[in-house]
Amino acid sequence: MSAAKVKMREKKMRNQPTSVQYPSSPLSVESSTQNGGDTPVTGGDVGDGPSDTHPSTERQKSSHHQSGWVRGHQKDGGSYAKEMPKYITAGGFARARAAEVSAMLKAVTKTTGSCHVSAALPKHMRRRAMSHNTKRLPYRLREVANRMRQKSLQAGSKKKKEQAKNKSRKARRRHGNLLLEFNRRQRKNVWLETHIWHAKRFHMVKKWGYCLGDRPTYKCYRPCYRAMSTHCLLQDLSYYCCIELQGEEDKLLAALSQLTNKETGPTFAAALCISGRRQGSVVMYRAGHYPLQPLGPVTFLWRPRTQGSSHRQLWIWAHPTIKQDLLPELQRVCQCCEAVVPPVVPVVTPAEVAPTPEPELKPPKTHGAIQISRTKRKRNCKDASGPPAKKILGDGSRSPTTPVTWRSSSTGIVINDLTMEIVRYRLIGPQSHSVLAETLEAATDCEEMNKSQPSPLWWPEHCKDESKMKLHQQQADIFHILKDIYSTGELPSGAVLGLAVDDPRLTLPTKKVKALPCVKQAQEVDEEKRRELMLRGVPEHCCQSFLWEQSVRDNVTDNKISEQELNRMRSDVLVPGSRLSPTPLQGRVPILLVHQPGKQVGHEMSSWGAGWDLLLPKGWGMAFWIPLVYRGVRIGGLNMSLKHSQNKGAPNFPHDYPDCPAGIGFQEEQEAELLDKFKRRPPAKRTNYIKHGCLAPFRCPWQQLAEEWELITSEGGEEQKRDSQTQTTTDADTVMEEEMTSHTAVTKPQSRFTVLRSRKSLRLLSGWCRPTTSKGQRPCRAGEVPPLDSSAMTSFLTEHGMSLVWVRLSLLSKGKPELHAMVFVPSTEDLKLLSNKSDSSGPQELAHKNHFKSRMKRRKKGSKKTATSSLSSDKTEGKGSDLPSASEPNLTTSSEDPKSSSESSTDLIFGLWPDPLPSITSHCSRVTLGWVTQGDFSLSAGCGEALGFVSVAGLVNTLLNQPKEHRGILLLRNPTSLHYRFAKINIEV
Repeated sequence: MSAAKVKMREKKMRNQPTSVQYPSSPLSVESSTQNGGDTPVTGGDVGDGPSDTHPSTERQKSSHHQSGWVRGHQKDGGSYAKEMPKYITAGGFARARAAEVSAMLKAVTKTTGSCHVSAALPKHMRRRAMSHNTKRLPYRLREVANRMRQKSLQAGSKKKKEQAKNKSRKARRRHGNLLLEFNRRQRKNVWLETHIWHAKRFHMVKKWGYCLGDRPTYKCYRPCYRAMSTHCLLQDLSYYCCIELQGEEDKLLAALSQLTNKETGPTFAAALCISGRRQGSVVMYRAGHYPLQPLGPVTFLWRPRTQGSSHRQLWIWAHPTIKQDLLPELQRVCQCCEAVVPPVVPVVTPAEVAPTPEPELKPPKTHGAIQISRTKRKRNCKDASGPPAKKILGDGSRSPTTPVTWRSSSTGIVINDLTMEIVRYRLIGPQSHSVLAETLEAATDCEEMNKSQPSPLWWPEHCKDESKMKLHQQQADIFHILKDIYSTGELPSGAVLGLAVDDPRLTLPTKKVKALPCVKQAQEVDEEKRRELMLRGVPEHCCQSFLWEQSVRDNVTDNKISEQELNRMRSDVLVPGSRLSPTPLQGRVPILLVHQPGKQVGHEMSSWGAGWDLLLPKGWGMAFWIPLVYRGVRIGGLNMSLKHSQNKGAPNFPHDYPDCPAGIGFQEEQEAELLDKFKRRPPAKRTNYIKHGCLAPFRCPWQQLAEEWELITSEGGEEQKRDSQTQTTTDADTVMEEEMTSHTAVTKPQSRFTVLRSRKSLRLLSGWCRPTTSKGQRPCRAGEVPPLDSSAMTSFLTEHGMSLVWVRLSLLSKGKPELHAMVFVPSTEDLKLLSNKSDSSGPQELAHKNHFKSRMKRRKKGSKKTATSSLSSDKTEGKGSDLPSASEPNLTTSSEDPKSSSESSTDLIFGLWPDPLPSITSHCSRVTLGWVTQGDFSLSAGCGEALGFVSVAGLVNTLLNQPKEHRGILLLRNPTSLHYRFAKINIEV
């Protein structure tokens, strides 16, 4: 019987009573309290009566109970039930018959099929027109048809009132409705001001509470690299959180010094001591927990000093994942516990307006009027009465009552959360200054306005002060000198320039043009001023900008010229395409230009990736974005930010910060994502990582690596390595047992691993690695470092034994490193193979045995046996057997060994090692040193390059045992390959 017929029969027999039982044993009969009841008990129970005790029905029910409906003779030997019920109960029997009678009466009175009036007519009298014209029906059926029609109309109108009708596309695309829809979609994930522009051209991802562009929909990997190397790449970094600190300089530095350490590099105080530098980057830690609990890297920007005042202002730019940990730490060290709640200003939108109905005398609506009003598509009075929708500027997901300001009564420090209050664009490339010079123009003086009268705008009030206008002229002169500089990398790092510019929409070109440096004008310009700018940077007084003032930012945002008004002004120009003259008073914007130095570590590609950061007040994002795009820049997303840091050799946050809370969370998310992608593939198409000797293909167990290497160095590394390598040649089952038990011996309660960021220790370690160029062709100059011996290694590891170090690995031959590639220590035979120039491709790893394959087979067999035993028990129950056989549970337990029974709770995935992992360092034929977090073919170096972390203890031990000519040579192997590649390690400081 088909499945549809089975379902139909089950539906019919669903409410049938069960008043007769066929007990499987006398015990069950005596224990049953529902003789003739309505619920089934153990044993084959069916209903009373002739229909219930029919042999065919009994056979169908028993077969369906076992394994579905079966036609004809049953293969399993099933037969019809022959025994009759021993007794019946009068009460239960009467209830069963009453239920059957009521079910029969209900089935008779209910009409089957369509309940329309036309169904009462014979088929030759039915017409299609009867459904909407009741006069086509016979006279005796018209009254019933009219009643049914009115009933259906009333039900339809009530349903439409309850469920609002979807608006047409034309209504949805109206400006007000579109803004309401966009505002609704921003409640959970914040949109940047360039979101709609990116959504049309990029693959969008939801990360860190924002909707961000990941990568373009078109192929542009090489063009974006060429833009970073020769022209300009533009990125929107407005999702970075800005935290403002105001207070006395000494109190600010005293509080911030608790969150930083001088060993990691220049701190907040060091940026103030360097002439011409007001910004920098630093890794922040929890107060008093260096180096164990880092928060992450931040960039900061100091406001220039005002004469005769020690009050300072500081902006700290942090990643969204750091803000939730950084803000409480800043409040604690600054003693800012008094939260200032902003006043609640209710923002009324049309969706929230409750219109008050005015009493009107409305005539009763007829049926025709209802149809006419339903077909019209006019704006509802509800939409017309409310105020127009406003675009969300800033953080739309934040509650109005959420405090954004904290004060300290003891220190006088004020903390302001300026998240999404400032737009931040980053221009990367040697021609970034040319793009800015073509796009921006210094603000012009408002000579046409009477300066004696007060103005609600900020620029006319600014023009009344001669000292401010003199400063503006000096800033404009420096900006004009920027046009004649050939490359952005020629400027000193950390330069900051404040400026007020005209609205860039006024000078928007008619078509895209590529901004290039003015070489001819560079020969005529004053060479002395340009040389002074390149050597000394921007003067301190020219770093001042009105963007630091909250009142000016709000004034500029509120008085921005709309696109509609700007287009109307353009239509009034006599010559189409010419600039508006005079410039509107609302068209002046304060900005800040912050120089980004580019690559500052290593001996190659100095200043690669240098550029400028453009800071704007909120609301002006698209007004500057489109003019920048029209100057021929390339647009990059999150993926290109990763490639930018990879070419610079710098760690990217949060990918390459495994000791930070954000880095740990990112690693867990990445592991879940890669594991889900792995499970979606068919089992036959998955990579067997067990055979490739890869214990953790989707994550990097840094803690276990650091602990194992500390144990190796403390117990004598060479003996431990020999023992571990001899263990790999033993029997396969013995190896697996020792590896599974070795994890418990290693994971003792020890200290948490750290990342080595001390510059002094990094310089020492870099000198021991014999730094070379990218492909290892020639050595690079390194400072004088003490020789590496056992005493130097011991003293170094006592301080950094549980640390990891950030390294760059360059392949000496062909190959492309992948994510989570493994770094190994080469053996003596491998180094001899490298000396042979004829074959320097690298050794091979022997395929590992999949120890869990037999266990998975046994588990599958055990599950099949369990299923068959349950089927056999069902058969015996159907036949009326007393009890299930006692040998069934022993089948599954005997088929599985104790190990498989202990692992039955965890899901074994074919090709992956289950937790806990065995020993990491001794799992393969070569000893493991670390893993790769970024790997690809480098277009700048012309070879495969990888960035990752290795154990400091393992690296120093390896360098000590290597010959001097091969010092710093390691092996690299991808998770999906058995082939080792030679690589040269470099630690760039």
